[in-house]
Amino acid sequence: MIAIDLSDRNVLITGGNSGIGQGITKLFLEAGARVAVADVAYKEKAKRQSERLVHLKLDVTNKSEVDEAVQEAEHLLGPISILVNSAGISTMDYAVAIREEDWDRVMDVNAKGTFLVSQAIARRMLELGIEGRIINIASQAGKNGYRCMGNYCSSKHAVLGFTKVMAVELAPKQILVNAICPGIVETSMKHRERIDGAKLRELTPEQIYEEDCSQVPLGRTAQPVDVARVALFLASELSSYMTGQAINVTGGMTMN
Repeated sequence: MIAIDLSDRNVLITGGNSGIGQGITKLFLEAGARVAVADVAYKEKAKRQSERLVHLKLDVTNKSEVDEAVQEAEHLLGPISILVNSAGISTMDYAVAIREEDWDRVMDVNAKGTFLVSQAIARRMLELGIEGRIINIASQAGKNGYRCMGNYCSSKHAVLGFTKVMAVELAPKQILVNAICPGIVETSMKHRERIDGAKLRELTPEQIYEEDCSQVPLGRTAQPVDVARVALFLASELSSYMTGQAINVTGGMTMN
């Protein structure tokens, strides 16, 4: 078995305090990386947890906060060579009923946030000559349409489009940009979506869960670690000839 060693890597992970981002943080630390977790939920500014883990407070929709967080992460850990954009939110409603403020908020966090952080990190990689990695956590919702998820699907389609453009533009400098498209992952956000979706569709959350599982050929929904393992692969030298890809981690639910 090939062991992936990230002990020479400094990583910035947005949304790393919960869900998929938290799973990626845990696995990257186990692989030896030095990690800065940037999350809006964190209440203290730049608190060092250990020599290899730093927490930063960051609203990814705020450009000045993004620029400051990138500078602080570099100050505390050294130049960032791997970025994982995992910050994301969702709201649910039928397309004809989506509120403008919900549309804007989901697009701001999921699409604009990915743009702002990726841009800031890519600029530093170019300035410093770093052959780095940018890994965007998109979704199978970036390839498909799902009822009551119009703003979320649109935001994740945007993430995939931006991933492809950055991959083309940064390839000459050996900065690899890829996306992961998770399927149904058991996180607090997914559990809340089942409650909200059940109300909209006059079902129970349990019925939604059964429906979820019935759509996955492998017969189960994902855990954050299932996505984290693919992120670890993309961060490693094993993926050195891959860029501009949107990799499904869906248990077979999405195959295109």
